[in-house]
Amino acid sequence: MSIHFTVSELTRNLFHSLGLDHERAPRPLNPEENLLLECYLAGQIPESAWSDYVFETPDLARHAEVRRLSH
Repeated sequence: MSIHFTVSELTRNLFHSLGLDHERAPRPLNPEENLLLECYLAGQIPESAWSDYVFETPDLARHAEVRRLSH
């Protein structure tokens, strides 16, 4: 059995583990977007509506993912 990594994968993983990966870091949300995120995480926004919001503002999904991983 062998495991193969490319240098770019190792570098990307290192930057991500150090929190230096700006490519994946979502931009700060404005107050309205933050309220949408809080409502979604509280279960007040159905998935169908959330997918519409995420389609228009993909950073919402990134923030939701970060919040889920941190809890």
